[in-house]
Amino acid sequence: MKRGNGKMDFRLTEEQELLLEGLREVLKEVATHEYLKECDDNHAFPQKIAEAFVEHGFALLGIPEEYGGTPCDITTQMLVTEEMSKFGVPFPCFSNSLLIDDILHFGNEQQKAITMEYAKKGLCAFSLGITEPGAGSDDSAMMATATRRNGKIYINAHKTFITEAKQRPYMLCLTRELNAPNPHKAISMWWVDMSKPGVKVMPWEKIGGNTAPTYEVYLEDVELEEEDLVGVEGEGFMNLMGNFEVERIQIAAGVLGWAEAAFEDAAVYANQRVQFGKPIGSFQLIQEKIVEMAIKIENMRNLVYKACWERENGMSLQISSATTKYYCVRAANQVIDDAMQIMGGIGYTKDHRISRLWRDVRNTRFGGGTDEIMIHIAGRAILKKYRNK
Repeated sequence: MKRGNGKMDFRLTEEQELLLEGLREVLKEVATHEYLKECDDNHAFPQKIAEAFVEHGFALLGIPEEYGGTPCDITTQMLVTEEMSKFGVPFPCFSNSLLIDDILHFGNEQQKAITMEYAKKGLCAFSLGITEPGAGSDDSAMMATATRRNGKIYINAHKTFITEAKQRPYMLCLTRELNAPNPHKAISMWWVDMSKPGVKVMPWEKIGGNTAPTYEVYLEDVELEEEDLVGVEGEGFMNLMGNFEVERIQIAAGVLGWAEAAFEDAAVYANQRVQFGKPIGSFQLIQEKIVEMAIKIENMRNLVYKACWERENGMSLQISSATTKYYCVRAANQVIDDAMQIMGGIGYTKDHRISRLWRDVRNTRFGGGTDEIMIHIAGRAILKKYRNK
């Protein structure tokens, strides 16, 4: 998107147009409905897509050149996320650049090397171990500990809803110093080899998100070395926070693409499906749904692109990242649900991608921050602006 004189301009640059054109050609070949359905049915990571992204240079977008990546702005990264999602690709499987960025900023040389070895294959080397049974939205309630004994570190933790914990060889595990005088300086990040003794992984059965399986992880006296610390001790959560705002925008861009995919399917079907001697798209109740869906998608797109523009211009994302995620995930759920209603019974079958999108999109209303937390973050910040008026 073009930038200049501080004015928003959502027209794509020539480079962005060419990049997206190339991406579409790749996705037409590998992101077929049949293949994505196969991955969903088998609870399998879409490896063919990852390999195609590597082959055509999309896997390392946004990674600094010094690590073998292709630097690009956040807007371009979100455009790629939106475009792949338009093909129905499960974008959470390909949202690794933010995680990689954490290690490139705070990890040691060995951790960086391992991370990039996997990234160059289109994979992520580690899962993110934050959530616990008693610590979801409230990270300060985390009970995982790191204890020093005899020159070693011992991790004890019960982590839950950890994406691909079994498939990824490492975990970036967050622990808390339980009696720390300053709670903001109590959380640390540790690089945990998942093959170590004391690690136990149990699968969760979910109704969606089958291509990104989720696990319960138990760590019992898992022995680490001092060099397994990532970043500065006590500053782990603060280090991660910098990427949370961008993650919210990425989720919004992903569900925007899913909503566009479902909308297109529904609009085509409304023109083709004949009842009472007419295409159902000729009936006003169907037209109302189509119009409302189109308005929601336009609003979603404007919010995502505006948030990207703010990031590119050095503006705070505190409010816009929360409001954008809040609106977009709710709107996407509504658009995809309306698309299923237009499709009727065929949309509810596993033969159609709308049923998969309908299952998968529901997770985005709590994954990456619940609707309620987004309201709390944005509401608190908005009110603060008017406190001394």
